[in-house]
Amino acid sequence: MEKRAAVAEQSLECLTRADLDAMDSRERVKFVNSLPGFKSLALVGTRDRNGRANLAIVSTVIHLGSDPPLLGMVSRPAKVPRHTYENIRDTGVYTFNHVHESFFEEAHQSSARYPREVSEFDAVGLREHWESGIEAPFVAESRLRVALKLVEFLEVRANGVNLIVGEVTHAFFPGEIRETDGFLDLAEAGTLAGAGLDAYYRPERIDRLSYAKPDRPVRRLEPGIGDPGQETVEKL
Repeated sequence: MEKRAAVAEQSLECLTRADLDAMDSRERVKFVNSLPGFKSLALVGTRDRNGRANLAIVSTVIHLGSDPPLLGMVSRPAKVPRHTYENIRDTGVYTFNHVHESFFEEAHQSSARYPREVSEFDAVGLREHWESGIEAPFVAESRLRVALKLVEFLEVRANGVNLIVGEVTHAFFPGEIRETDGFLDLAEAGTLAGAGLDAYYRPERIDRLSYAKPDRPVRRLEPGIGDPGQETVEKL
């Protein structure tokens, strides 16, 4: 209790909605983008109707469900050309590729607004990788790659952004990062995390903990084993 009380007594700065409205727009964007905490990074690989490859980094990938396996990605309003959004809409397929330290600068550069006829793969110096039967490009340098097919677009009426819902069709990863209960050790894979619009971090796992139940204390799990006694609680 003493530790909790000490945390509660810390002096924290507070900004209100009025303060946010009064901010310079660029400062507000960077501030609000930092509020969700560390975020998943992915390079999204797509192709247009003419077969031209496109690549864009995003930090809005989320898990939506495991049965069926669904991942979501937020796309900004399509008031101006959005090549990734349009390619997914037109072809129905795309890929997520984890970002690693060896090419995070090239990944960041893919967010530049290149003309439609320019492939970001070529512009930033990353290599396309294609798998048989998958009509969207992967990033060859990435060690964890996911292929998806479009399920639906969901518009957020408050600001016009779209949640792109995709179903996982294939996942490629180094076998040694998969633990016996299905967990993937992303730190071992070298996957980076992001914060705000332009900050990159190396995640470090502290530990894995057992499934929480009211009648038993939490315990630390043996590395590589996971929680053999964990029940399947829900399909998500």
